[in-house]
Amino acid sequence: MNNTTTVSVKWLSQHIYAPNLIVLDASLKKNQANLNPAHSDIQIKGARFFDLKNVFSNQDSALPNMMLSADLFSLECQRLGINKEDKIVVYDNLGIYSSPRVWWMFRLMGHENIVVLNGGLPAWLAVNAPTEPITKPFSTFKKGNFKANYQAHWIVNKSQVATNIDTQKALLVDARSRKRFLGKVAEPRENLRSGHIPKALNIPFKQVLQDGFLQKKEALLDLVIALKLEKKSLIFSCGSGITACIVLLALETVIDHPKALYDGSWSEWGILD
Repeated sequence: MNNTTTVSVKWLSQHIYAPNLIVLDASLKKNQANLNPAHSDIQIKGARFFDLKNVFSNQDSALPNMMLSADLFSLECQRLGINKEDKIVVYDNLGIYSSPRVWWMFRLMGHENIVVLNGGLPAWLAVNAPTEPITKPFSTFKKGNFKANYQAHWIVNKSQVATNIDTQKALLVDARSRKRFLGKVAEPRENLRSGHIPKALNIPFKQVLQDGFLQKKEALLDLVIALKLEKKSLIFSCGSGITACIVLLALETVIDHPKALYDGSWSEWGILD
C-alpha cells in the first residue's frame, strides 16, 4: 500500500486479487447528512459487508455508533474472516463518508495496514471495475485470527474533553455543518441542545472533500496553515463520531502529530439536562 490513509481505484484494481487483501464495504443505509447513494444494491466484487451500525457499534449504549470493546471488535472481525496479517481496503457508496470511521476503528485497535478507497464505490464504477449485486444473507467466512491491540491515544471521552477546555493541550475540531456548530439550526437527533463545545474550531466535513474524494494535499495544507492546526494535538468531534473521522483522515494525510476522536461527540455533550 502506498500510504497510511488512502489508495486509488487504480491501485485497488491492480491489487484486488492479491493474497491477504480484504475489501470491506462500510456503506450505511441512512445518514444524518441526508446524502443518498446512487447505487445501494451493488458492491465491489468480493467485498465483505462491515456492518457499522448493527454489528460494529455498541448496541448496549444509549449513544449512537459507540465503539465496541477490543474483545468484541476482535470477535466480530474474526467472524468476517479477518486475520491479523491482512491488508484491508475499506470503502462506502457515497465516495467518502462512513469508510474513514472504519479506518479509525482499526487504527484504534492497533491494525495499521488499512486504507480508505479514495472516491469509494462511485469512483470504482466510473472506471468500470468489477462489481456484483449485494446478496442476502451475507456470506460466512472461515474464522480469522484478528486480535486487537488497543491504542488508547486514538480516542478520548467526555471527561478528557472537559479537561481540555481549560488546559487547551489539544485543539478540538468539530466536523458538523457551520449552522449546527453555531446553533442556528436544530440538531437532527432529539433531546440535544444546539451549539458547540467551548473553544472548538469548525471544519465542516464537506470542506475536506471534493466530488467524493479527499481534497488534494495542497488544499488540505492550506487549511492546516490557515487555522494553525500544526501547533497542537487535535481532537475531532461531530454529531455521533462518523463525519469527524472524515476530517481526521484528511488531516492525517498532511500532518502527523497526535489525533484522537471524541467518540461520544455532540450526541453525548449536547444532551439536554
